[in-house]
Amino acid sequence: MAHWIENANIYHIYPLGFCGCERFRKDAKDTPQPRIKKIIEWIPHIKSLNMNAVYLGPVFESVEHGYDTIDFYNVDIRLGTNADLKKVCAALHENGIRVILDGVFNHVGRNHAAFLDLQKNGQSSQYNDWFAGLNFGGRSPYGDNFSYEGWNGHYNLVKLNLHNRNVVEHLLWAARMWIEDFGIDGIRFDTADCLPDGFIKQICNFARSIKPDIWLMGEIIHGEYSRWANDEMFDSVTNYQCYKGNFSAHNDRNYFEIAHNIEMGISLKRYLYNFLDNHDVPRLASVLRDSGHANCCYTMMYMMYGVPSVYYGSEWGIKGAKGTGAEADLPVRPELGLDDIEKGDRELMKHIAALGKIRLENSAIQSGKYSSLELKNQTFLFIREKDGAVVYIALNISDGDYTFNFTSKYATLTDLLSGIKFPVANGRSSITVPKNRSMVLAGPDSAGEISAAGGYSPASASKKQPVVSEEPAVASKETRADDEGPKTADRPDSETQSIAWMYEQLSKRDQAIIAELVRRLLPDNNAGA
Repeated sequence: MAHWIENANIYHIYPLGFCGCERFRKDAKDTPQPRIKKIIEWIPHIKSLNMNAVYLGPVFESVEHGYDTIDFYNVDIRLGTNADLKKVCAALHENGIRVILDGVFNHVGRNHAAFLDLQKNGQSSQYNDWFAGLNFGGRSPYGDNFSYEGWNGHYNLVKLNLHNRNVVEHLLWAARMWIEDFGIDGIRFDTADCLPDGFIKQICNFARSIKPDIWLMGEIIHGEYSRWANDEMFDSVTNYQCYKGNFSAHNDRNYFEIAHNIEMGISLKRYLYNFLDNHDVPRLASVLRDSGHANCCYTMMYMMYGVPSVYYGSEWGIKGAKGTGAEADLPVRPELGLDDIEKGDRELMKHIAALGKIRLENSAIQSGKYSSLELKNQTFLFIREKDGAVVYIALNISDGDYTFNFTSKYATLTDLLSGIKFPVANGRSSITVPKNRSMVLAGPDSAGEISAAGGYSPASASKKQPVVSEEPAVASKETRADDEGPKTADRPDSETQSIAWMYEQLSKRDQAIIAELVRRLLPDNNAGA
């Protein structure tokens, strides 16, 4: 049975930044500030993007950025209380939006109660076996009378001893509380590559025993993804390979790169977590050399195998380059308000909303097979196919309009982004995609409803409408000066009506030629055309 994640579009929020919290907890007021409830105000916007899942970055008590947890059981006072988070989760669920929380189980902040007890009581502390690499014969960079292991050399992030039963149980019961009290639907595991395999298997099995359909995803940046995404461990991992491959392929105008990444991901037979930016990397708008490529970047992400995720604010194209030093991440984790949307790229937002709707309505996009039909450096045509329904995805980042020629079983193809219909003659279609634009083409069995959100407007994207060429040639009003016949009728379903429809699309000159050929071939018929 298909997992709910296959029918999901994820909206990623980093709450401490999004809600405008103080950078350090010590600077916050002593009373909880219910900022987390700001998410409720954003639900209409999230739904307008056709998102049905929200992934929240760290929300529990921490010293600074949330990844230095000091209490796994209580919401950060800068964001509010557990009751506030319950209200947020309930409101999201009432609106058909699932909730995924960030689980930071590899390390804790130095203000965690267990570490404070260790500082106070030393070897006599009941927590003297809670932390990795603990050595009472040395000193830490902070001057403690012991040394310990910090995550990736960061000693403000104290690595937990995940081989200790008490530590594991402390984390298991925290996960249980999140599932039962907040009703969460998924957990993202921070720095998953640092977690022992035994711990991953234990906590994943434990979570599934409480909620069988919970989605468990590990943060993996490098390595063979199947090492962590398998039947015994995570359902999915972060697809950093396609994250880099997507923007890099567009910057270098080399679709071979992302095509290779897509096929490697599919070979894992796991539903990977796809994204274009997040709380740890620069915004897409800050890394693209040509901002016009954003259209194709998002189409690529939504249409490839796996679940798409959009980082808050990127849907309207905000910029955010990584800084340096201790404040490096602040530019990519800003406070945003709904009024900021008016300052952004509305067309990009409409495009993302349209892609979301297309994905939700098409099982071929959600879980269909992938095949590449035409791959060049600056143009790419691939399909997603399921149960006989085929969806064609065409992307063009060349210097001008590009015409894709391909075979299709359908009599008509509809671009689900614009609603434009293209007739197919004799099983062959020839469809022109404007520069820096994409199309998602489907036949009647997979088209569904045309997205009300709309996508790009071909008229505004290019001076001439996308052109379809057929044999015999069908003239377009934009390309044939001598065309005087009707050009806007939808193609009828019956074969006889289809022939009549195609005839009516021709110019008067071509109609006259066909009429003369018919007269000569069928002299006794005395027929026109």
